[in-house]
Amino acid sequence: MKNLRSVSVQCIDSDIALLLPNGVYEIKQMEPKSSRLRRISFFCLLLAVFGILGFGYYCPDKVCALSSRELPISIEDNLGKPLAHIYSTTIGLSYEDMLNDDFTFDMDSHDVMVFLHMQKTGGTSFGKHLVHDLDLKRPCTCPLTRKRCYCFRPHSNQSWLFSRYTTGWKCGLHADWTELTNCVDGKLDEIEETQVKRRYFYITLLREPISRYLSEFRHVQRGATWKGSQHTCNGRSATDEEIPPCYEGESWEGVEIDEFIDCESNLAINRQTRMLADLSLIGCYDKNYMTKADRDRIMLASAKRNLQSMAFFGLTEYQKISQYIFEETFNLRFAIPFEQNNSTVSSSTIPYLTPTQAAKIATLNSLDIELYKFAKKLLMERFEKLKARDTDFVTRFKHLGELTVKSGATEFDWDKLPDDDPAKNSN
Repeated sequence: MKNLRSVSVQCIDSDIALLLPNGVYEIKQMEPKSSRLRRISFFCLLLAVFGILGFGYYCPDKVCALSSRELPISIEDNLGKPLAHIYSTTIGLSYEDMLNDDFTFDMDSHDVMVFLHMQKTGGTSFGKHLVHDLDLKRPCTCPLTRKRCYCFRPHSNQSWLFSRYTTGWKCGLHADWTELTNCVDGKLDEIEETQVKRRYFYITLLREPISRYLSEFRHVQRGATWKGSQHTCNGRSATDEEIPPCYEGESWEGVEIDEFIDCESNLAINRQTRMLADLSLIGCYDKNYMTKADRDRIMLASAKRNLQSMAFFGLTEYQKISQYIFEETFNLRFAIPFEQNNSTVSSSTIPYLTPTQAAKIATLNSLDIELYKFAKKLLMERFEKLKARDTDFVTRFKHLGELTVKSGATEFDWDKLPDDDPAKNSN
């Protein structure tokens, strides 16, 4: 980028603002006191205008676009408010709106939960809870012949849930934030053959990054590929040049940990940060669009912001707290308590890592580690807020998932049903 002559600017101190070489321009008008001052003011104004035009000409489109559409990241809680609402017609709710005593997730209207399911975070179990264990006026119905449920509104055959087990992978296998926010509305219009203005409530789960990474390693080692993932951004899918395959053949089955670690294009690396970020801000999957340092900083800042904008997120390591937050946020109740499973395949793998391997994995997933710290702090803040307003908290928390009457779906064994997903082993 060519150097531009200095102009009077005001720089906003935030992660996103740091990406802009000269911050956010603020043209300060001067009150003319004489004809000489008027000439100086006019000259300065012209200089500022030409400076801004030059900056816009030489600056990459997406980075410069931040100055007009991106606001500085704040730590304020904004439940139910996807980042897309800033530059689209999507309507979200503020944190205060969702915590009002009279707030309800309106299934009779056009409210829709959108489940962003990231690999190996416990999303498969949570997705089953959503369609099978919620106490609803009109329970989801799940045919015994396929892994798909119909979660309709009480008085219409429109879906209130967009997830793997209801609509399928309509936006691509394990679609990320970038894909979902650009796809969900159109897909629901297509499915329901109508165009309505919906309120979207994005929900997701995160997991401790090292455990999640090792769990994905074990899953890939058993033959998982997720070849059905589209990685769509800015209207096109990523190319093999942008995401070079880590293996030849049908799968990476039998891969050893060192080989898994050494593949630079392995999408298991910082998967949670990438899947929660607005990838259009970093040129999608084009690694030449900006430096790695800028790319990482923007992606992490965007992921944090989008996470705090979600109506709900839970952490795999805090099942009970996550269940309580979901129930209190949406005024819905699960008929069973969530199970906390601390013994996993990944936990049994960790003791066998060498110090060098453990250090490499931590370095590779440094963005996810930072994101998880942010998520944990935010989760506990939300928990404390909800707990403080719950006069019956002790009893409620002790008896989560204990309902005297459950209006639930017919019991059956999910694992014995045929899988209609577009890829093998897509958990």
